[in-house]
Amino acid sequence: MVRMWRCSGLRWASEGPELVWSGGRGSALTRGKRVAFEVAEGGVRTCVGARGHACPGRTAVSGRGTGARCEECARLDRAHSVAADGVPDDPRPYRVYLAWFGPGMAKVGITAVERGSSRLREQGAVCFSWLGTGPLMAARRAEELLRAALRVPDRIPYAEKRAVRAALPPTEAERAAEIAELHGRAVALGGWPESLTREPFRTVDHLELFGLEGAPAAVGEVSELVAGGAVIGELVAAAGPDLHLACAGRGVVVLDTRLMTGWGLMPAGGGETTVPVREFRSGGASQDGLF
Repeated sequence: MVRMWRCSGLRWASEGPELVWSGGRGSALTRGKRVAFEVAEGGVRTCVGARGHACPGRTAVSGRGTGARCEECARLDRAHSVAADGVPDDPRPYRVYLAWFGPGMAKVGITAVERGSSRLREQGAVCFSWLGTGPLMAARRAEELLRAALRVPDRIPYAEKRAVRAALPPTEAERAAEIAELHGRAVALGGWPESLTREPFRTVDHLELFGLEGAPAAVGEVSELVAGGAVIGELVAAAGPDLHLACAGRGVVVLDTRLMTGWGLMPAGGGETTVPVREFRSGGASQDGLF
């Protein structure tokens, strides 16, 4: 009998990405590795629960959503989220950062100091710099100040991030130029919370870690997983939750690993990707234990 696995998502360690499976086991993902799995025939995608607890109703969820949670579990997860100000009394120190994903595409955000730069790798930031460090609510106030004063968002859709990965500037200095300018404007602003310590500009570049330098441009993305469908390809790059896979007969296809959660998955024996793939327009992304 073939064993089914359930994916918990993609985790970024300092040395690179790995897929995490229920039970905690991880599968390291190195460039050139074959990624091959299929969704159980007749399977249904079910809610993954919230905050470490299983969904009480094992509710069926859409194959197209990246959250893999029913409305009730999504609400519970959000209620305990720092991003939604669900834990304003969190005593941990936080950092404010500027992240860059491509030309004209920078954002401001916060992350717990103890997480290091893992949050930036999870978001697919091509480069970033810290801005300041302090208590959570001071970091949150600084984030809001910078968002308004610098006119930068705190969220960028993944479709937009994918759209620019094939045309990134070739040098680290060029990639850092926009956040260097924003950093200079940010530290010159008045109104910073007194408890937030400003940090000097030091860029961290992820292009080599992600494998994007010289990587072939993606031609499409997996729109959803379906029962009986397979994903088979060779890993050429990874950024944020996305795997860039060279698939036979298709070229490079992007798989958002968040689509894998909630499904029962098995090793694939075939040679072709058979799940629905949405082609990119004009060669760029649309704006709209297995191995």
